[in-house]
Amino acid sequence: MKRLALMLLASVFLSSAHAADFQIAHVEPMHWWVGMHDPQLQVMVHGENIASLKPEVNYPGVKLVRVDRTDNKNYVFLNFQIAPSARAGAFDIAFKRGGATLASTRYRLEQRRQGSAQRKSFSAGDAIYLLMPDRYANGSAANDTLPGMVEPADRANPVARHGGDLAGMTAHLDYIKQLGFTMVWPTPLLENNQQAYSYHGYALTDFYRVDPRFGNNDDYRRYVAAANGMGMGVIHDVVLNHIGNGHWWMKDMPAADWLNVPATRALTNNQHSTVHDIHAAPEDRALFQDGWFVDSMPDMNQRNPLVARYLIQNTIWWVEYANLSGIREDTFSYADSRFLSAWCKAVLAEYPNLNIVGEEMDAQPQLVAYWQKGARNRDGYDSGLPSVMDFPLVEALPATLNNSEQGWDGFHKLYDMIANDFLYPDPMNLLVFVDNHDRSRMLPLVHGNVDLLKTALLFTATTRGIPQFFYGTEVLTSSPVERDDGRLRADMPGGWEGDHVNAFTGAGLTAQQTDMQAFTRKLFNWRKGSAAIAGGKLTHFIPQDGCYVYFRYDGAHTVMVVLNKNASPATLDLTRFKSMIKQAARGRNVLTDETVSLRAPLAMKPMTSLAIEW
Repeated sequence: MKRLALMLLASVFLSSAHAADFQIAHVEPMHWWVGMHDPQLQVMVHGENIASLKPEVNYPGVKLVRVDRTDNKNYVFLNFQIAPSARAGAFDIAFKRGGATLASTRYRLEQRRQGSAQRKSFSAGDAIYLLMPDRYANGSAANDTLPGMVEPADRANPVARHGGDLAGMTAHLDYIKQLGFTMVWPTPLLENNQQAYSYHGYALTDFYRVDPRFGNNDDYRRYVAAANGMGMGVIHDVVLNHIGNGHWWMKDMPAADWLNVPATRALTNNQHSTVHDIHAAPEDRALFQDGWFVDSMPDMNQRNPLVARYLIQNTIWWVEYANLSGIREDTFSYADSRFLSAWCKAVLAEYPNLNIVGEEMDAQPQLVAYWQKGARNRDGYDSGLPSVMDFPLVEALPATLNNSEQGWDGFHKLYDMIANDFLYPDPMNLLVFVDNHDRSRMLPLVHGNVDLLKTALLFTATTRGIPQFFYGTEVLTSSPVERDDGRLRADMPGGWEGDHVNAFTGAGLTAQQTDMQAFTRKLFNWRKGSAAIAGGKLTHFIPQDGCYVYFRYDGAHTVMVVLNKNASPATLDLTRFKSMIKQAARGRNVLTDETVSLRAPLAMKPMTSLAIEW
């Protein structure tokens, strides 16, 4: 009897020792939902020697159909089929050997929000306010510098963290709404536990965790809910191409081919045209998409199906979890082309109305148009991406505004760029902007001329496409002429306790800043109610006499826009535009509310552009 007791006791100690060898460190995604369009779910489990155990589940409607293992014994990928009959609830995933459970993790299936699949998204009727969370507003100084986060806050350093967070962003949602914007795009909020430059958010170190210096996952969900409660949506900034070298994967890579060129860490050649070039050397094409963005951003190998599935599910998880209204995808063309098509297809299968805009930072419209859904490309490629950022138009704006109107310069450059719209399958779904977090601000590029800045903003608000506005422009935030990321991403005035200038309250603003803020508010609040801008056609006339004139119209409403660079008072003969004005006798200047006669020449104030509706 004594011997049997000792044997049983030894067995208990042995089982405990074995269980201790299989501690689960990560389970991603942490939970999922019932009722998704795609019944397949892949769960990555990371733990010491976990691949040596046999996983089992026992939950109605959930079937483990396949187990994928890699060359790393610390990872296992569990492929589940979620039946339509499956109900929300929790179950254990047990990892066994010889019938004994040596490790387990609790997994949860949640109920989707009603109407989640058919959620509305952003379109040409919207206007997007782009902000950088670290630079917008500091709601809590307590999370500025945290244990375990390697970069502390240092507001005096332009490229260090400054302390902006979700609490500060939430506190000022009403300000964004009052300016007339209907969508908010924060640059990435997920963890960037990097030694330096961690504030910008594009070097992810955890795909499922909001950076604690911004708050937590629940804070993000509450931020989105608060925006929705004010009639605004939130666009999530997704990074598919690379991670940060501080990612926990770098200490224990899921597979030898999880990254591209891990041995050499060769940098991308940044030659965007290699994707399209029929003469490109295969090595050059491969290096563009497989090379690392910078040394601190390892390049993901989306040709590995486990990587691809991980990234697809992560995007869907955040849309569902946070109740997002759209996606902006970073460095789109740098990722594997076939994967990008699969990613777009999978996300849009879950959310058919969701808009996704991709970043292809190139000045050539033919290279940008290649990536938009429906493009008739020579190689037959279709990314499935609904929207692209109109960098060619952005690149043309400074010269358009600064150069004289002699010959084919000035506004003619803008006219010709719009004329390139035949290249795009859907020009009304292009994202247009004057500047953003990756470009010098427009104000210094037009040599501080506020009238030209207003003209640029009026153009982006009224041309085809979806306007994106960069935070701080409404109070004339500037930057060096040459790109300087730390300074162009300046702190929003009033976002920090003790700021003497406050954009949110108006305290300390100059008369010129107050005027610019009022201009922005008037322009974008008017835009929200303009059917001609939201869904109308565009007809433009060849620029003449320092003016570029175009019309937006939908059969019931017409908007006439006159972009004017004349330094002296000028008169615009409206008879040239009779085919568009038709029988209309008068209209309303949307920026001043003045009545404008359409039967007489239009008197133009110096350097003043305008929009007239009827």
